[in-house]
Amino acid sequence: MTLTQLRYFCTAARYHSITQAARILFVTQPAVSIAIRDLEKEFSLTLFNHTGGQISLTEEGEAFYRKVEQILGTCDDLKNKYSGKTNPSRAVRIGIPPLLSTVFFPEMLDSFHVDYPNTWLELQEFGSVRACNLVQDEVLDIGLVNMELPNIDKFNTLELRRESLCYCVCPNHPLASTGTLELKQLHLQPVILLNQDSVQNQLLMAQFETLKIRPRIVMHSSQITTILRFLEQGKCGCFFFGSMLSLFHELIGLPLSPAVESRIGLIWKKGKYINTGMKEFLDFCRHYYF
Repeated sequence: MTLTQLRYFCTAARYHSITQAARILFVTQPAVSIAIRDLEKEFSLTLFNHTGGQISLTEEGEAFYRKVEQILGTCDDLKNKYSGKTNPSRAVRIGIPPLLSTVFFPEMLDSFHVDYPNTWLELQEFGSVRACNLVQDEVLDIGLVNMELPNIDKFNTLELRRESLCYCVCPNHPLASTGTLELKQLHLQPVILLNQDSVQNQLLMAQFETLKIRPRIVMHSSQITTILRFLEQGKCGCFFFGSMLSLFHELIGLPLSPAVESRIGLIWKKGKYINTGMKEFLDFCRHYYF
């Protein structure tokens, strides 16, 4: 086991992709794959589930990930403390759902770095459900999440904005000319939903159950490029926040009836020490959005 292997593993886990991890780390894809394979062999673990082009942590992989994050955090603290750096603070670890990142980043991130050039933010992609768990376990410092969670009161919160879901389709979809879409119209219709750790899924499934409708779920994915390629065929639709439509001019957004609305904001653990970097980021967001 080496620190390099552990960093490769953690990067692949954060981005749910060996290919993307290799690109971020500036190494080859086989290098990441071999590091993960060697860790699995050394510890007799299966770290990832492989589904198509995506990977997700197994239950034992999740536990291993949390331990490794603690190890790497300790190593980074040692390096910062004894390397003679004038700013010993480690990165502020922020969990962001892939779709929300298109709304809140990168413009906000660019503005933050103008005001705080010496504070390093480390963004990690997680659905809101998982991000909440990782904030509670102190693997993440802050989570940008859909706040329609039953346990949201367990956290300190900062609401940033409110969003409404639209059903998004391409112009060649049979429902494209519909004005407001009633959810019951999706009964037995092909639909793309986000990954299972998404609060959005929970809200939609609750509505489906209330209305006693059963859409035909084609795929669970949070990869926008993959979703858009499926939508191009004109046979299925997906749910995006209304504010995202300005990013995808090729899509038609149909307002929902009944409406599905969400509060979007930041969470951090109650009782957790707020270091300088966290305070700077939270203060910046308060001024940026209000």
